[in-house]
Amino acid sequence: MRRRWGALALSGLTLGCAGCSHAPSFDILGSYFPVWMLCLTLAVVLTFGARGLLLRFRLEEAVGPLVLFYPSAVVLLTCLLWLIFFR
Repeated sequence: MRRRWGALALSGLTLGCAGCSHAPSFDILGSYFPVWMLCLTLAVVLTFGARGLLLRFRLEEAVGPLVLFYPSAVVLLTCLLWLIFFR
C-alpha cells in the first residue's frame, strides 16, 4: 500500500514537470530571454502611453483608484501581448 502511494506521488511529480520541458524564450543578440519579460516591458511602455492619453483628455480621475488601475492595466496588456504574439 505504501509503495503504491509513492509510485502515485512520483507519477504526479513527473506529469507536473512535463510542462517545464520547453521554456518559451527567443534569441536577442545571442542571448535567450523569456518572452514574458518582453511582454512585460512592452506593457509598461503601453501603460505609460495610456496614462499620457488619459491626462491629455483629463480622464484620469474617472478611472477609479489609480493604485489598482495602472497595475491592472500592466497585467492585462502583458497577458494580451503574450496571447497575441507568442501563443
